[in-house]
Amino acid sequence: MLAWLAELVAASYFLSHGAEVISKKYGARFVGRTLLSIATTLPEIAIVIYAASDGSYGTAIGAGLGSNLLMMSLGVALMLFVATTRLSKAPLKGIDVSMFKLDKIFLLITAVLSAILFIDGYSFVDGIIFTGLFGAYIVMAFREMVLERKNQRKITSIQLHPEHIAEVHQERIGERNPGRKMIIASLTFCVGTIGIFIGADPFVHSLQGVATDIGISVVILAVVISPIAGEMPEKISMILLARKGAAGASIAVANVLGSKILNNTLLLAVAVFGAVYHAGFSTVIPNSPSLQFQVILVTAVTLAALAPMVKRHIGLKTGIMLATMYVFAISVQFIIPQDVNLK
Repeated sequence: MLAWLAELVAASYFLSHGAEVISKKYGARFVGRTLLSIATTLPEIAIVIYAASDGSYGTAIGAGLGSNLLMMSLGVALMLFVATTRLSKAPLKGIDVSMFKLDKIFLLITAVLSAILFIDGYSFVDGIIFTGLFGAYIVMAFREMVLERKNQRKITSIQLHPEHIAEVHQERIGERNPGRKMIIASLTFCVGTIGIFIGADPFVHSLQGVATDIGISVVILAVVISPIAGEMPEKISMILLARKGAAGASIAVANVLGSKILNNTLLLAVAVFGAVYHAGFSTVIPNSPSLQFQVILVTAVTLAALAPMVKRHIGLKTGIMLATMYVFAISVQFIIPQDVNLK
């Protein structure tokens, strides 16, 4: 299992680096919500696809839940530790989250709805609902991006004098080989993507083998271990971006909120459709004591992490609170009901 975990981590690094460079060309916040979120979630998507299509429903759902648990607590905490301390190139007193109203609302809705729908298990209809929610989020994010760019162009045209416009144009001309950088970034992104899909299947099977050998529920193991590999691109991306000051921290926030919305919608849809592929349209991913506990726990952590974001800024105190919450959440993993035989 460790060998395949290392392979996924290495592939995740290539994926993260390529996605970050590509995002510089196509816009920060929108790309953070969409392309970068999808890119950094590819490991979980691959793990969920292989697990669900193999009938390992507990592993599939557990991987997605573990991702949300890790990033909405420890992930955001690490970002805040980096952005607000000397670890950053331009330390901040706090990160402005007021511009992410759309993301916070969608994350709240999808977290609660996914928990409610799981009461009687996930069916094909639920998969359609999750897909529709993800599509609605992308459309609304795109419309918001278009509006922001129009407003920015108006502000720029008013503020810039002709000589300043000439200076900006000259700076763009002076950029060295932007096309070459984009080609290299695209190739790096592809290498990371291929590596992730190569390593995901054997990682899932090795995870199940370890769970059987030590007698621990594969669901718990998926919640704790899978995010180490699955969230590696996002953790790397968030730390690198948080070190770059306010602009980078904003992209990091957009990335983590967007990817968690993706987990509550598209990732669950992938799990459902994988189960349908495995056993037919009438297939239902069943509820169980272990999975039900995980759903409740992760939903509670998500809501608790969103609470400080009601304010305009979040800072180091919020990071300490979220890191403590992650330690508590992991600690209780081994006292919950265990479905050892649930794949």
